[in-house]
Amino acid sequence: MAETLCTTHPLEAWRAALAELTWAVDGLVVKPEEPVAAADLRIDPAGPGAAAVEQALGAALPVQPNTWTATPEGQLIWLGPDEWLVTSKISRPHELEDALAKVVSAHDGAAVDVSAQRTAIRLSGELARELLSFGCSIDLRPAALPRGTCAQTTVGQAGVLIVALGDDFRLFVRPSFAGYLADWLLDAAQEFR
Repeated sequence: MAETLCTTHPLEAWRAALAELTWAVDGLVVKPEEPVAAADLRIDPAGPGAAAVEQALGAALPVQPNTWTATPEGQLIWLGPDEWLVTSKISRPHELEDALAKVVSAHDGAAVDVSAQRTAIRLSGELARELLSFGCSIDLRPAALPRGTCAQTTVGQAGVLIVALGDDFRLFVRPSFAGYLADWLLDAAQEFR
């Protein structure tokens, strides 16, 4: 008799506490996001592979440091001069990796599935920036971190990738640090109660 394995979100045990925080504090919403397919993409941004990726994904690779671009399925997030995190809400992880690898392999590029490498927490509301400022040393003002920008930094002691969505933020964190980050956010938000 075969058993079916069910996936559990890395923040499943924190959902109730985060929902209670959202209910208790006006101007702040903290919630785990559903998993997305993600691939680490390496390609020369000045070469013909970048144009092939643009055609395949429907958006140009962001070449400005610490920026991201929306695609019809997700995001292209700048990680380094020749490295991007590609996310998709539609594709399955192996499909995203296979499709990207097919495009970039002809141009000395690489695409690797990293879907299990990060989970995301969404912060929104007028207090989101202030909450992050309690444990993040980068400039979080709207002029310094507007929509379309991102930053690799730490919140508390957890390494995160912050994606600015306007007044909302998506925090990508390794699943092994997700519980720590949720606890840190819950503790820091006590300032607003």
